[in-house]
Amino acid sequence: MAHEFELGKEIELDATPEQVWEAIATGPGVDSWFMGRTEIEPGEGGRGSFTMLGGTETTTVTAWEPGKRFAFRSDDGPDGTFMAMEYLIEGRDGGSTVLRLVQHGFLGDDWETEYEAMATGWDLYLHKLSRYLTHFRGRPVTVVSAVRPHAPERPDAWAAVKAELGLTGTVREGDPVRLAVDGLRPQDGVVDYAALPDFLGVRTADGLYGFIHSGPKRGNVMVLGHHVFAEDIGQEQAEGAWRSWLARVFP
Repeated sequence: MAHEFELGKEIELDATPEQVWEAIATGPGVDSWFMGRTEIEPGEGGRGSFTMLGGTETTTVTAWEPGKRFAFRSDDGPDGTFMAMEYLIEGRDGGSTVLRLVQHGFLGDDWETEYEAMATGWDLYLHKLSRYLTHFRGRPVTVVSAVRPHAPERPDAWAAVKAELGLTGTVREGDPVRLAVDGLRPQDGVVDYAALPDFLGVRTADGLYGFIHSGPKRGNVMVLGHHVFAEDIGQEQAEGAWRSWLARVFP
């Protein structure tokens, strides 16, 4: 049975309305902070797609007011479920912008778990949007995704990740981090988003790195969602290296 839902979020961004529009209403812009890969055909009625881990969802643009309002709706699923998004952009004095979003639609039988995951997930990705606009705006991105199903439960999983990153005790924003992955250049960075036991974000000079644990209700899956802005890295190489990292950390 499908369950109707609606959730809203708001964030103030250190960017102009035009820069925010570029980040939320173009494929390359969305790819720079959101999970998966996105394509958007400009204009009302334009078709779009969202692809992640081999699955693709198709969409239709339902509102197109550059610098002000952008909305789209997914195609209906076989069970009648769908997702619809609306972004509202409001410029502020001093060059900042308030972005409001409303997501609504119908979820499946496990709607409560899905809703909780979306509500907390948006906090992570809106934070990532703000960091992209502040530190990496306009730079080409390589989207790196990797998944480890059936990872340990949260306490053990995060203990292993923290040990790999050189973190101890309670994790706080600003804590120093060392990324050392076989096959990739070592990097130093800082904790950029500390929301354990769900999310951990790391920022280096060349990227935004996301570590996500789904929790027991969603199968204890460890998901890596990285956005790398270095020009000397290939997606296939990076994803292979991070998959090997997951296999080593969670044998």
